[in-house]
Amino acid sequence: MFAPSRASEPELISSRRNPLVARLRDLQEARGRRQQQLLLLEGTHLLQEALRLELTLEVVLATPEWLAGHGQLLATLPRRTRLQPATAEVLAAVATTHSPDGVVATAEPPCLPINQKPNFVLALDRLQDPGNLGTLLRTALAAGVEQVWLADGADPYAPKVLRASSGAALALAVERLDGEGLRQRLLQAGAAGLQRLATRAGKGQPYWELDWTQPTVLLLGNEGAGLAAELLALADHGVTIPHSAAVESLNVAVAAAPLLLERWRQCQVGGATATAT
Repeated sequence: MFAPSRASEPELISSRRNPLVARLRDLQEARGRRQQQLLLLEGTHLLQEALRLELTLEVVLATPEWLAGHGQLLATLPRRTRLQPATAEVLAAVATTHSPDGVVATAEPPCLPINQKPNFVLALDRLQDPGNLGTLLRTALAAGVEQVWLADGADPYAPKVLRASSGAALALAVERLDGEGLRQRLLQAGAAGLQRLATRAGKGQPYWELDWTQPTVLLLGNEGAGLAAELLALADHGVTIPHSAAVESLNVAVAAAPLLLERWRQCQVGGATATAT
């Protein structure tokens, strides 16, 4: 048997026409995730993260080879989780990756408490690229972001976003909004005393001159169009990342890293490098 706590070995799934395979394939799309209220987790690392975060796991689908090599991990699965062996061909039909590492799982979405008085928020306006969003969420978690306000754009629980975030999307309090919902959140944040910072290419202050230790919302916009004008108008400060004129602008996920981590740096050293005027 595959795990010490399980009394019998389930039958190997070898057909792509199996109903479970069809149900898991539906989770590749946002509609399927909404209908089933489940996420598709691909790979050993995401399974480990789901266990660490104590998400409710429904099914673990894995090849016999993967099962044989992960006895310790399997022993930590809750008894209610269905452990299902499948051929590599079946697993490939379920996964969105070209070379899955032998396991996929389904889990209920995280339900994290929302802090009503956050000190650090990342607000994203219509980010479309799943890789960018996943990278941003990973950096946000590393920087101590407490909430993410996500207006439209890519689904934070799409398989590619989950992989690009290395599981960080599962550990962050993410609130999905439309454009008007994000505008209202920004108005409320301003009334509550949070400074609202937006990137402005070549027109803002160098990011290190601002005091990021204050309660802060960082606004980042769509890869091509940037922030919507009505959201940009709510920013209290514009910030810029000085760089060579050889490129017009930076990728949004690349630009976010020094901005988000500047708050962490300032909290360690006690404030901005220079006081903003």
